[in-house]
Amino acid sequence: MRNHHQNELTFNHKSVILEVRSKSIDMREGAISAAGAAFISAVIVNPLDVAKTRLQAQAAGVNYQQQVACAMELPTFSKVAVDGRCLAACTRNINVGLAPVCPPLGASQYKGTWDVVYKIARQEGFFRLWTGLNPALAMAIPTVGIYLPCYDFLLESIEAYFDNHMLNLKPYAPIAAGSIARSLACIVVSPVELARTRMQAQKEMRGGTPPGLISVLHNAFSTTEGLQGGSLQRVRMLWAGVGAQLARDVPFSAICWTTLEPVRRHLLEVAGPEPNVSSVLGANFAAGVLAGGLAAAATCPLDVAKTRRQIEKNPVKAMRMTTYQTLLDVWRKQGVRGLFMGIGPRVGRAGPSTAIVVSFYEVVKYVLHKT
Repeated sequence: MRNHHQNELTFNHKSVILEVRSKSIDMREGAISAAGAAFISAVIVNPLDVAKTRLQAQAAGVNYQQQVACAMELPTFSKVAVDGRCLAACTRNINVGLAPVCPPLGASQYKGTWDVVYKIARQEGFFRLWTGLNPALAMAIPTVGIYLPCYDFLLESIEAYFDNHMLNLKPYAPIAAGSIARSLACIVVSPVELARTRMQAQKEMRGGTPPGLISVLHNAFSTTEGLQGGSLQRVRMLWAGVGAQLARDVPFSAICWTTLEPVRRHLLEVAGPEPNVSSVLGANFAAGVLAGGLAAAATCPLDVAKTRRQIEKNPVKAMRMTTYQTLLDVWRKQGVRGLFMGIGPRVGRAGPSTAIVVSFYEVVKYVLHKT
């Protein structure tokens, strides 16, 4: 009798947990709460996103070495270094007594995440760490506003179908729901993602004016040198790298949700039979950090390929590049290190970002159904 009572309590406890998770809100409420979470997340983690893009772009050949003035043999003449390096004619003249002003070779290259953050703040200005924030915010509603509500709807529908027809496949429902929802969101926002990547990869010295979202998109659309096909090819340029973006984000979503769902359900069970705002927030945040970080690490090579394809300015080369060829080229030239370039800031960004978005979204759902 006692065992029966304990089993009943356990069953009721799990029912409450699943009820909290399965509570659905309409698409408008879902889009608003998800977009709000994405807004907060974008502002907080944008510097890490910029650092990740710069490291990956540098590995792809983009030169971020600072230009310096080279002292010539005559004190009245000087010239600018090429690629941040002084030419042979710029050597110190002992007779004149000029001290060499050339930095050590590669001194201006980025050496890691915090080196990128420091140099951007020092050379370009502190607020340049938020380069690409406008497109990130412009992506918030179509990306997360589509992604999370669609995920909820698809997960509920797929799980209901598997319950009735293929019960053994139910554990894979998060993979299917997350992949489909992420694909829809990626295709919609791909041009804005391209603009954000190019804006973050471009270096501007302090006082300079970086190009805006519209300017970058117009430049990508109007670049037709060597292309055939007219307007159709121009439109395709706006979706350059969408294949690599899908190849990155769909596995990211699949790994993320298959990790996040069981972890947060377990944490909610541990929190007790009566969930509250604190337990819902804590369970989702902890699960989000773990799932987002793991998914980001696993898909880092695909993120490297995505960045390389989107920063390619040659339209003919950009249209011919494939994700497989890009990954193979990185592997041949830079090995494993090249494939995982920027993994630190990527994981550091994705973990908190996923946690903020998911926990905010789930708390809003919980509160709306409690009021």
